[in-house]
Amino acid sequence: MVLVSRHVLVVEDHEDAREAVRCLLEVQGHRVEVAGDGVEAVAMALESRPEIVLVDIGIPGLDGYEVARRLRATPEGKRMVLVAITGYGQPTDRQRALENGFDAHLVKPVEPDDLYRLLETA
Repeated sequence: MVLVSRHVLVVEDHEDAREAVRCLLEVQGHRVEVAGDGVEAVAMALESRPEIVLVDIGIPGLDGYEVARRLRATPEGKRMVLVAITGYGQPTDRQRALENGFDAHLVKPVEPDDLYRLLETA
């Protein structure tokens, strides 16, 4: 169990991956919501105002970069910690994520300990 429970939105189009991350976080005591596409993610984030949004880059509707740009364009979104999750881990991929408004960049498959550390320090 973590000392500080966070409100997290997980944005992932693959159901198994989405549920795996949800379970990992809930077992640690975090409050977790999930979205399966970019349009749903933006709407949910603006309505429920999570502290942290974990966004798969390759999602349908709006890709992860567009999700980040749209959230950052709002007062609510400016306060959220946005984390890009992608299969691409080159320095240019990390740079692109940061340029599009993400605070951090994690490469799939995400190690649970890396995710836990990120949530602790967010």
